[in-house]
Amino acid sequence: MHNFQARDHFADGAQYIAGRLTKGTSGTSHAVVDPATGDEVYTYELAGADDVDAAVAAAAEAFPGWAGATPGERSDALHRFAGVLAERAEEIVQAESLQCGKPIKLSREFDVPGTVDNAAFFAGAARHLQGQSAGEYTGDHTSYVRREPIGVVGSIAPWNYPLQMAAWKVLPAIAAGNTIVLKPAELTPFTSLLFAQAATEAGIPDGVVNIVTGAGKDAGEHLVGHPDVAMTSFTGSTGVGKRVAEIATATVKRLHLELGGKAPFVVFDDADLDAAVHGAVAGALINSGQDCTAATRAYVQRPLYEAFVQGVADLMESVRLGDPFDPGTDMGPLISHAHRDRVAGFVDRARSYARVVTGGEALQHPGAYYKPTLIADAAQDSEIVQSEIFGPVLVVLPFDSDDEGIRLANDTPYGLAASAWSRDVFRANRATRDIKAGCVWVNDHIPILSEMPHGGYKASGYGKDMSAYSFEEYTQVKHVMFDNTAVVRKDWHRTIFGDR
Repeated sequence: MHNFQARDHFADGAQYIAGRLTKGTSGTSHAVVDPATGDEVYTYELAGADDVDAAVAAAAEAFPGWAGATPGERSDALHRFAGVLAERAEEIVQAESLQCGKPIKLSREFDVPGTVDNAAFFAGAARHLQGQSAGEYTGDHTSYVRREPIGVVGSIAPWNYPLQMAAWKVLPAIAAGNTIVLKPAELTPFTSLLFAQAATEAGIPDGVVNIVTGAGKDAGEHLVGHPDVAMTSFTGSTGVGKRVAEIATATVKRLHLELGGKAPFVVFDDADLDAAVHGAVAGALINSGQDCTAATRAYVQRPLYEAFVQGVADLMESVRLGDPFDPGTDMGPLISHAHRDRVAGFVDRARSYARVVTGGEALQHPGAYYKPTLIADAAQDSEIVQSEIFGPVLVVLPFDSDDEGIRLANDTPYGLAASAWSRDVFRANRATRDIKAGCVWVNDHIPILSEMPHGGYKASGYGKDMSAYSFEEYTQVKHVMFDNTAVVRKDWHRTIFGDR
């Protein structure tokens, strides 16, 4: 059983504006449901347009002071922030597993320590916001490049990794000197609120980090379209990302999109079969498959195909579903019964054209559980291969030549992540070069780290989270140029008036 009491923690509301919790003013209430039991664990008033306006105003007021802080001052604050997150780690673990249904071991060993590490990374990175060094590129002028914060950032995060996505949005933005208003998914507000409270506890000024918890159509669209928001960062489905882009374009905002995925898992015939089987099950089932980088399409060269299918099926059947707070649980529920039914719909429709090798059914349980599912014999152009399912479902297809395997891997609209499995360095290197995805793992699938960028190709969006590359999203680049001659009439003036 969990020991996180949301009603006590957030008795003052689920909005965090200018350093304090407050209630929403939309007039609409929302219940957070534990997906493992179906029980309502917290009810709150959703944010409306007025709450977004208040949060943006708080961020705009805080911006000059925070942007004017030295890199060392921002770095020190972020180091303290990482320390507070580490001190409150178990509380955050409990809240994350409660609202998402994540197995406690996933929250405790992946989500929370990864977020603490992100905070520590950006604490150091805040001191390295450098432009190009000065130089005399014309001979008569000295030029240099400044990196400056953009202003108020309005970000929208999804429900699958609420804590990590809050960190990925907030940390590079504030390390670069921006202030932020984050809208988490209304299904999963707890850890975003705890994250913002930890920022205040660490001494980050009021208004630098604000949270508005509301519906996408109301709070989300108002935030994206707000005239005082200079940049929008969105993580979510490609369909919603297109809508975000439409709204942001009207006010010519900076835009960063991390969208859907359909990651290929390409197994060549010289791969370590056992390693590939274990990697496929782990990569497909992490967070109950609710991961945009999850392994969803396994392409296996024909000599290994049947053994791979059997190995994956056997291993999937050993995965333990159950109470997320039981340390022995491997996989928890999906985020909601509605989402579970959506996943089941994909699988049920696939029965008419493919083979369900294992799984393919919900548990008889009050929670939103769905069994790990393996599907074979589907066509490349079928729905189960082409569409993002976002559940514990892996589809396996054979291929013959290396050219065919890479072609099939690239044959969806998405390009967020992929993996290649081979013991041949030349084969693996070709795959990393030719597969069109923002991240390509070799002989592994899923690991991420703070020092390396995360972001996609094609319909998976553009821009990078984490790493120093994320500063390219959250800073303006300014060219500064000094005349060094003190000459009144420059030679180039003659192109406008007078003679040489």
